[in-house]
Amino acid sequence: MSYGYHGKILHVNLTTCAITVEEPDEMFYRKYMGGSAMGAYYLLKNTPPGTDPLAPENTLALMLSVTTGVPISGQSRMTAVARSPISNMVGDSQCGGFWPAELKFAGFDGIVIQGRADSPVYLWVHDGAAELCDAAHLWGRTTYDVQTALEEEVGDKRAQVLQCGPAGEKLVKFAAMINMSNRANGRTGMGAVMGSKNLKAVVVRGKQRPDIHDREALKAITKWGVDHVEDALGSMTLLGTPSVLRGQQSKGGLPTYNYSSGSFDEYQAITGETMRETILKENDTCYACTVRCKRVVEKEEGPYKLDPNYGGPEYETLGTFGSYCGISDLAAVAYANQLCNQYGMDTIACGATIAWAMDCFENEIISIADTGGIELRFGDAEAMTRMVELIARREGFGDVLAEGSAQAAQRFGQPAVDLLITVKGSEMPAHMPQVKRSLALIYAVNPFGADHMSSEHDGSYSAYNPRLAELGLVDPQPTTVLNAEKVRYAFYTQCSYSAMDTLDLCQFVWGPDWQLFGMKQMAELVTAVTGWPVSVFDLQKLGERRINLLRAFNAREGYGRDQDTIPKKLTQPLKGGASDGLFVTVEEVERAKDTYYAMAGWDVASGQPQRAKLEELGIGWVADMLEGA
Repeated sequence: MSYGYHGKILHVNLTTCAITVEEPDEMFYRKYMGGSAMGAYYLLKNTPPGTDPLAPENTLALMLSVTTGVPISGQSRMTAVARSPISNMVGDSQCGGFWPAELKFAGFDGIVIQGRADSPVYLWVHDGAAELCDAAHLWGRTTYDVQTALEEEVGDKRAQVLQCGPAGEKLVKFAAMINMSNRANGRTGMGAVMGSKNLKAVVVRGKQRPDIHDREALKAITKWGVDHVEDALGSMTLLGTPSVLRGQQSKGGLPTYNYSSGSFDEYQAITGETMRETILKENDTCYACTVRCKRVVEKEEGPYKLDPNYGGPEYETLGTFGSYCGISDLAAVAYANQLCNQYGMDTIACGATIAWAMDCFENEIISIADTGGIELRFGDAEAMTRMVELIARREGFGDVLAEGSAQAAQRFGQPAVDLLITVKGSEMPAHMPQVKRSLALIYAVNPFGADHMSSEHDGSYSAYNPRLAELGLVDPQPTTVLNAEKVRYAFYTQCSYSAMDTLDLCQFVWGPDWQLFGMKQMAELVTAVTGWPVSVFDLQKLGERRINLLRAFNAREGYGRDQDTIPKKLTQPLKGGASDGLFVTVEEVERAKDTYYAMAGWDVASGQPQRAKLEELGIGWVADMLEGA
């Protein structure tokens, strides 16, 4: 008997309209557990080498885990994996909300999608069954409109809708997949992959909850979380992720003017406190979560009317559309967020791409003739919001920026390339490696590019931390050093975060440091749900397995150390604030990469996984694939 999972993976071929159900054995689930690792497994198995990310042959895997849907905070998440149109390498992206738990209740642990439909379709998954339905009438319509239309069409207001949005239909490279009209698989362009398949939406509904091995143990962990949530995450409930903006500013770590500075003079206008006092309507949550960190904003008057159906901006969004672009109009930033949710776009990539274009415009690399008459200058909220709409519709200069800043820069030469803040084509998020030095390494080596949710940040290791000590990390280091001990910290916590992305657990609720639940409790959760004896060591190896699977896909496609780079912008001194004069050197990152690859068991020269490591992780078949490539 299985606990925590159904033992059913839904396979959908949109070209042939074939729908089949795979029933993997228990050992498959024990090895991969779900999420990102399971998605990478199907990507490697089913996507031929050299496949174009927007071709029918690209595999799009939507994966839950063995903990998805159980009644505890921070478990209703799904990971999408496919080859990314941003990097041409592996793509990996998580979402929250109610859709992930509802897919589990619909009777499946994941969906593997291949091919391309002849005309727009949506997939309707309900109570162990699945069917493809015509979606021509939904093509071109925005997310809340589609959501309400599909709820009515399937006859259930509690049905959950995951969709690509009009931006995904138009193959905007950083298009997101959206559920609840405000929760996104944002990074790596998964919405464009979905749109390329003529798949408008995946609608899920069901009542098939999997059995839990030890309900009393699960209740005990849940009760502990309820009792401690206010102490651990009170600021997250009160202000959401925007709660960190003020602290980032004080440390000189708030990216400003396209990463030219870590200090924004007008930061107070876009803080979480200001949002709460002005446009915040309420807090929202994900399935079974007591944290309620999601912002919902509303504004009925003025040039930027805000519809609460599209949620509200997170910290990253306040950064990318705010300080990155030099904009202090909170309503305009929230409106840009709304447009991204309405059309289906990643707010980090969209805002950072516009900030890069503003930097190019200010430096006369891009002209007003290029922009179609728009004065694309830092601080111009109207120009910023206008450009978001043009990108979503692929109109005018928006069509150029819809390729993402890295690909757009190729049109304007080396001066434009020098202003990029991208790694593997992915725009850097609002956490600055200049003041959190291990992020320079993690941004560089991460298989799908710059990502702030792939490891713990340096401040956690600036003093003794009892939870980190459980991982053997007992030698704290200053935040701005990148020595061997800091590399070890980065690698160990990367494995922890990788385990969370495999178990599809929220990194605000579960993790190795400041989160509500620690790694020991994560192991206890998996054991309580599945009955498997799982330790922290097992979770670390689970995370390491996932990293190697993602890295192996890149290696199969010919990518390795040469792509693990940092942008030139990081090597130039910051201007102003607490981080004035700070920068990262290429030499320190290269030294750190040598150490990191050796610790990971990879070839130092190429940065690629080696057979011994893959065999140790129980995925020798990946080594066979790489050696046969």
